[in-house]
Amino acid sequence: MCFKHRTLGQGGVIGLHSGPHNQTDGILIRNVGWNLIGPIAKCMQSCAVGSEKERGCLQLLNALIESCNPKEILLGILEQIDEAAGDHISRIILPFLQPLQIVLLKLGNKKSYSVGLSLSTIHSRLSNLPVPYTAQQMQEDKYSLCQCCLALVQFAQPFIDIVSQSIDLSKEADTEEMRKELLTFCFSCLKYPLLNAPLNTLPEDEGDHPLRVFAKQIMGFLVSLGESLPRTFVQRGHSAPTNDTEGSISGNEVCSVESLACLSYLLFVQHIGIDSFPFVFGPSFLVKSNMGHVAVLLKRTEESLLSKGLDLLEHSLLRVDNGSLPEDVLEVLTANQVLQDLVKVMTLCPIEHLRKKSLATLQLVIDKFCVEGKYKLFRCLLKISSHAGVEGYIIHNIKNQIDAALKTNPQNKWFLGTRLTPLLLSALSLSEGAETDLLQMSDRIMASLNLLRYLVIKDDDNETGVWSELAKIEQDFLKPLHTGLNMSRAHYDAEIRSTHEKKRGSHSGKPLCTVTAGGNKLPDMTPEMQLQVSCVQHLGSLLSPLSVF
Repeated sequence: MCFKHRTLGQGGVIGLHSGPHNQTDGILIRNVGWNLIGPIAKCMQSCAVGSEKERGCLQLLNALIESCNPKEILLGILEQIDEAAGDHISRIILPFLQPLQIVLLKLGNKKSYSVGLSLSTIHSRLSNLPVPYTAQQMQEDKYSLCQCCLALVQFAQPFIDIVSQSIDLSKEADTEEMRKELLTFCFSCLKYPLLNAPLNTLPEDEGDHPLRVFAKQIMGFLVSLGESLPRTFVQRGHSAPTNDTEGSISGNEVCSVESLACLSYLLFVQHIGIDSFPFVFGPSFLVKSNMGHVAVLLKRTEESLLSKGLDLLEHSLLRVDNGSLPEDVLEVLTANQVLQDLVKVMTLCPIEHLRKKSLATLQLVIDKFCVEGKYKLFRCLLKISSHAGVEGYIIHNIKNQIDAALKTNPQNKWFLGTRLTPLLLSALSLSEGAETDLLQMSDRIMASLNLLRYLVIKDDDNETGVWSELAKIEQDFLKPLHTGLNMSRAHYDAEIRSTHEKKRGSHSGKPLCTVTAGGNKLPDMTPEMQLQVSCVQHLGSLLSPLSVF
């Protein structure tokens, strides 16, 4: 082969082109040519994509691949990829993928380690790029992440084919090792970028966006590599990954809990790869197994992950008929964590649509459980929620279940009779007795008073046992509530008097609200004070009718 030197960029020979040269030049190029990869990379960063200058750099790189030791070229390319940062990451990775693929294929039968090193280096660099979240961001693809993902699929395809076409991996040690490296890469891609990526389908006329295409390709790779999706799903759902299961993942180092959560999301929400997942599992089993994946997603704070967690829980539950989910689902170790995180999203998440969705999902959870499951779920939620609004919502659901039992199922042993008593007493209680902050706990207290009022009006035959427990309810709930209301009234009376004294003789602006008592105008009140007084009055109006019982 003949070569000649030519200049690229300003001031220096950094390239080779076809042409005559002597044997000494050829030996020199073979020995030190890999040192030219760094200058080539710098030159490419400074030129426009698709320019004549870039094409010259790639021709030079291909010439080096033909002439030099492939292992040295491999290390030279990976060094440039590993050093890339910021905007230069995709600028280096995209043009170097095809030359890198050529080098790897030249390595013969001992390429598994080099393939794994290449994939991990590329993925490590890409993981520094932000994942586009909106449709506009994906269209702009500012950091070319979408483009890199699609190019990476083409890069990995020949090595996937080598494994999938192998007849007996047990007799091909390097191919089996390559399979493990490729599995590691696929599960890494599930964690990044797919875990954070928006994967919902676009309108039919637009087709799939690049990250959804990438998700389909990665799931297809897993199947081509002989990975058993059902076994992988069950393995995470019920036990830690092991390395002695044929046809499945080979340890925690291969796939993280985030990767498996994303795998479950792709299967059961997006239905990507579902054709390779035979439905031999019952709906309740899927709910139990997915609890761990949902817990992984809901403990995060990113909108994309919270949304995926709620979607996964919802789609798992939708497979279950109403009233049929067994109570033993609550015995799954992660079930309690899922409920706590669901409450946190409902009450603390700053994103309104996620708060609303979490509330709807909680109601779906309630609807799916059997009667015993609902009973145990309510007791669990009242213990873990620590939020008056959520507790009020649960107590309202308790009232609905009691109402259904009284009207349609008098044999219901969980929401009628003695088994209801512990739940009833838990709902009709004040956490701090008379010292309870009535304003902060008003949602729960109002729901409790409505429940008690319903029971004393509707349950004449004492089917719920409320009349048997009325003395205890009076002592532990109604009397402390009376005391707390009287203390609150005294507090606001004092506040009003204090405000009146401070403003006596002063000229104030137009009042927000005026209040008269006995024909006398009281001092101006702030909106906050108006709300507080109104709340106390409302509690008092609910409590008064119950005082006669």
